Parts: sequence; structure tokens; C-alpha cells
Amino acid sequence: MALIYISLGSNIEPSRYLKAGLQSLREYFGPLQLSSMYESEAVGFDGTNFLNMVACAQTSLNIAEVVAQFKQIEQNHGRLVGAKKFSPRTLDIDLLLYDDVVCQTPVVLPRAEIVTNAFVLWPLAEIAPDLVHPLQQKTYAVMWDEYDKASQKLWPVAFEWPHGSLFN
Repeated sequence: MALIYISLGSNIEPSRYLKAGLQSLREYFGPLQLSSMYESEAVGFDGTNFLNMVACAQTSLNIAEVVAQFKQIEQNHGRLVGAKKFSPRTLDIDLLLYDDVVCQTPVVLPRAEIVTNAFVLWPLAEIAPDLVHPLQQKTYAVMWDEYDKASQKLWPVAFEWPHGSLFN
């Protein structure tokens, strides 16, 4: 079984779509470990604020199968195929880590947003503080401590989810 870390985000009815996305992830991957929920301003375009979090699960699927499942879940919950990268979305699910695999295909792992976006790094550091980034060779807690927190505004928000652990 591989340990996977998953980024989830939404800025269209975010509470509704994140709960629906989590329910679908739970159906396919079983129990989820969840970070707190964070609100952030849109990055890369002018839009309404996003809600973001990170989840951890185990899977026997390979990387391509995991990514395909994420894309199907997104589409099942209103994500338009071929939508612009920097645009509002009902649900965005990205594979951040698959064990300690480093690869370029079928997706780039570890995902670059871990290093560049506070809305990925903070929740990842919350649920996996002692895990070491396979390229940076630093723990996520250390990476978050060193992150320029003035570069992106981010704050924790209340979120109720009855089927996984939340670190509030």
C-alpha cells in the first residue's frame, strides 16, 4: 500500500464541493487523515477566495490510476474538462506525494506547489510535519518554518467533516 497526500481546493460553493469530494475520496480510498481547512486569496487570477486542505490516504492503485480517479471525482462534482488553469473551480484535487516517489510522468511528483504555495505547504506540514520532502531533504515542518508567510495570505477556518480526523 502506498501512502498518498492529496491537495483539495474549491472556490465555487467550496464547503459543498469539498465535502462531496472528501466523501468520494473516502469511498475510493477508505479512511482519510485531514488537515485543517484554510482560506486563501485566489492565486494566479482575480477571483473569490479558495478553501484548501490536504488529505492523506493509502492505496494499492498506481500513480496513473490515482490521478485518473481524482480527475473522475472532479468531473463528477462539476469540474469542467479543459477549463483554464487559473480560474474558479468547484473542485480541484491534486496528488502531492505518492510515498517518496520522484517522477515526471504520469504527473510530476512531488508536486511543485508544495514548495511554492502556502495553501499546500501549511496543511501538509500540519499532517506530516516530520515527513521529509524527497528533493528538498527537509521536513515539511522545517519548510513551513522557512516559508515567506508574507507572500500569500492564508488563515484557518472552521470546517465540519464527520468521517476523518481534523487537526484543529
